[in-house]
Amino acid sequence: MRSDISFKTTDGLALKGWLYLSGDAIAHRPAIVMAHGFTAVIEQYLDRYVELFPKHVFALLVYDNRNFGTSEDLLRQGRLAPHCKFVISGTQSPTSVASTPSMACGSVSGNVSYSCGHVLQVAASDRRVKCVSSQVPAINGSVDVRMTVRQDLMRGLVEAFEANRAARYVGDHPLRMNVVSEDLKSDRVLPGQDCFDDFIDSHTRVAPKSIELRNEYELAHAIDRISPTPLQIIVAQKDTVTIPDVALKSYERALQPKYLVPLDSEHCDPYLSQSEASSTAAVEWLKRHL
Repeated sequence: MRSDISFKTTDGLALKGWLYLSGDAIAHRPAIVMAHGFTAVIEQYLDRYVELFPKHVFALLVYDNRNFGTSEDLLRQGRLAPHCKFVISGTQSPTSVASTPSMACGSVSGNVSYSCGHVLQVAASDRRVKCVSSQVPAINGSVDVRMTVRQDLMRGLVEAFEANRAARYVGDHPLRMNVVSEDLKSDRVLPGQDCFDDFIDSHTRVAPKSIELRNEYELAHAIDRISPTPLQIIVAQKDTVTIPDVALKSYERALQPKYLVPLDSEHCDPYLSQSEASSTAAVEWLKRHL
């Protein structure tokens, strides 16, 4: 059963999403917290992807990050991991649906996988997280940017960062960049035909500050601190958005218990053509450790 939810963050913003429950008793049920990644909203295939989870006696909370979908805020930009911790607190409240939280975090559907990166960041510092499944995670933003932006275009990108900061300083509206484009050679945040196919109906635009923050997003140093929390990483081996080499190197640095799921797919496929394989892997990992 799915119901709409809304809850306030510590700074007063309303985050909205869905709560999935099945069965009668809900006491002590493991709670899975899931969110999309960069610029994506829960209606982008998460409703299909999550259908498997409540069948396995999980409570599942899926929400939109701040200023995505119907959640509140003014600017679309990163640094959202504190909200993951806030949601965990919500699942442990006296009126919550669960008393043993864990995290499985979505990202894949045509986005830079920030939410999966946030999961790694939160799990490294918050022992209330009992199990992690992180799908095509953003781990090293500067590497991802260098791999997805041609080197002869990097100077122009840095100049766009500077122009955007200057515009914000004098009170002008921030510049906007296309997240995807039908012209795969044009300026856009997410490369690849798979990303365009996923975002074809959303026409999302973001401020260059979001890309600047992505360039500063570095989680590899923390991944060995997740242990002893069980960690699963799902890697799309043809990914052109979150580079698989980075995920594989980070996985090698992670300590046990851990498990790697390689998929012969592109960045968006784990919610599309590979949704059954990716969701089944996540559910089996969570069942084993919860």
